[in-house]
Amino acid sequence: MSEFANNLSCAQFQAELPELISSGEHIGNHQHLRGCKLCRALLADLDAIAQAARRLFPVEEPPDALWWDIESAIVREEAAPLGWSS
Repeated sequence: MSEFANNLSCAQFQAELPELISSGEHIGNHQHLRGCKLCRALLADLDAIAQAARRLFPVEEPPDALWWDIESAIVREEAAPLGWSS
């Protein structure tokens, strides 16, 4: 962690938060969070919202045949004469 991370204001940390979250890193140990109760609470709220969203909209795996259908369609498209598709 850089020395800069130790001196982030809440606004700076929160501005970086989307990038930190999307990086896939565990940000719970971020230096700013160690000393900032407000940002720890914000992160806990965001985590609770994300968990609730996952329960409302569970990830559904596509059927196995879907990938075969997509690949077959691509092969047909590539094999078709220019301007013709099935």
